[in-house]
Amino acid sequence: MFPEILPPAIVTLLIQATQQTLYMVAVSGFIGTAIGLPLGVFLATSRSGELFAAPWLNHALGLVVNAARSTPFIILVVAIIPFTRLIAAPVRGGRGQRLVTSEATLMADIEAAIREVDQGLVEAARAMGASPLQIVAKVLLPEALPAISLALTLAVVSLLGYSAMVGAVGGGGLGDLGIRFGYQRFMPDVMAAVVIVLIVLVQLVQSLGDQLARRLDKRNRQS
Repeated sequence: MFPEILPPAIVTLLIQATQQTLYMVAVSGFIGTAIGLPLGVFLATSRSGELFAAPWLNHALGLVVNAARSTPFIILVVAIIPFTRLIAAPVRGGRGQRLVTSEATLMADIEAAIREVDQGLVEAARAMGASPLQIVAKVLLPEALPAISLALTLAVVSLLGYSAMVGAVGGGGLGDLGIRFGYQRFMPDVMAAVVIVLIVLVQLVQSLGDQLARRLDKRNRQS
């Protein structure tokens, strides 16, 4: 479709921008999951009376998460540029900002997923002598897996949107292509192509995430 509408040079740029976006989302998603998943579990299990009770640390981490979630992403992009410039190249071009925002949202969603697990299962595991780590690994995570998979799906979808927004600060990818050609050079066909590609990517990610969540849901497997 695109080769018939757009010049070959623009199609090449569109393919390259899509590859850049997928790479940025994959790297940010991997790092965000590696950090956000354990911290999200810690948020859910470190409240007073929980498995790893540390109320003061839970409160401090919660404040950081809420602050990151409540700050509009485009403002965060500009606000922490001086800090990301002090770090190595892998977190430049908006990567650091995407990580901060995606991790904060993911941590909050995972915390909610863990807290939705039936406490009766936790108490039963405690009664059988399971350690806190065993309860997390064998009770909380397996029971919360469908909700966690949906949280990860939402995080990836959000990263696709964030990766487009960092084009405003030279972050590359589809957002940068849309701004430089679609907006600054008044090429609405390029902007439309960028929007279509982003919509297709989001739909693919959402569909795969929904299917995975259904497969992991014990209620569906028992029916």
